[in-house]
Amino acid sequence: MNAQLILEDGTVFRGRSVGSPKSVSGEVVFNTGMVGYTEALTDPSYRGQIMTLTFPLVGNYGVPREFESPRIQASALVVSEMAHEYSHSAAERSLPQWLQDEGIPCIAGIDTRALTKRLRTRGCMLGKLVIDDADVALDDPNTRNLVAEVSTGAPEIFEGKGKRIVLVDCGAKSSIVEELRKRDLTVIRVPWDYDFLTEDFDGLFVSNGPGDPTACATTILNIRRAIELEKPIMGICLGNQLLALAAGANTYKLKFGHRGHNQPCVEVGTGRCYITSQNHGFAVDENTLPEGWHPWFRNANDGSNEGIRHATKPFLSVQFHPEAAPGPVDCNYLFDKFVGMVK
Repeated sequence: MNAQLILEDGTVFRGRSVGSPKSVSGEVVFNTGMVGYTEALTDPSYRGQIMTLTFPLVGNYGVPREFESPRIQASALVVSEMAHEYSHSAAERSLPQWLQDEGIPCIAGIDTRALTKRLRTRGCMLGKLVIDDADVALDDPNTRNLVAEVSTGAPEIFEGKGKRIVLVDCGAKSSIVEELRKRDLTVIRVPWDYDFLTEDFDGLFVSNGPGDPTACATTILNIRRAIELEKPIMGICLGNQLLALAAGANTYKLKFGHRGHNQPCVEVGTGRCYITSQNHGFAVDENTLPEGWHPWFRNANDGSNEGIRHATKPFLSVQFHPEAAPGPVDCNYLFDKFVGMVK
């Protein structure tokens, strides 16, 4: 089938449909990762987005059994070339077959380099993937509470031998739960708007998630109450923004966001640069951090904030993903740092 990717500025890319034959709308973004398309597609942080993969060949290692969440979260996929034949010991089906099984459209055969340059120049835009001229209206997913769409529906406990950690699920990836359980922690996974202060816990962990962090007013209020208890708090990605908002800082929308497995972040103070995995469209305005709070990491490309921490209290968060799977594990030690604070 014929397919068209139409951006809100009128730019049109024509290709062929290699996924589910349905038209969708969303926010068009790009990801610079060379691998990890299954993890990216199932990452709840991509909810409502049309994901462009900049790597020229996608699908050559198929689709395995394990994912970051039970379903594909992205609205659609955009690739330059799709591999219909695949080879990997863990693969169970091809990427096109998986997309069709999940009802996710995909366009292939377009110039993704030109599309990415357009998004970098103009910024992320709304767009629609139209299959066989079945047109749809433009829809802005950022007007919805995307976190509520991807969060768990009820509290869930993963028993461990160590301290009790509340994980606020704003769209938590399964690898976050795995990293906490790997360290023998008991994990209490709760919905985004759950009053976790009613639980008996030793530390608080705020997950990644999609959309504008200011839409999570209830979560921000609960984190602010937790700050007053002075129990250890760690946040990842959206969790970094939510912790900053709870502390009294502001956030803003980035021009085209940071999405990929090769984002350099510099630690403030040491000057050490880490290669990180990221997926976010909003950032913390570190100039608005209140007294006692300091920037911890900054993006080496554009200088935007990549983490904050408190000078004297056990509160810290990062904008990137130290649990990246697959991806760089340079910052995996941050989980040990959190466990150390809890103990």
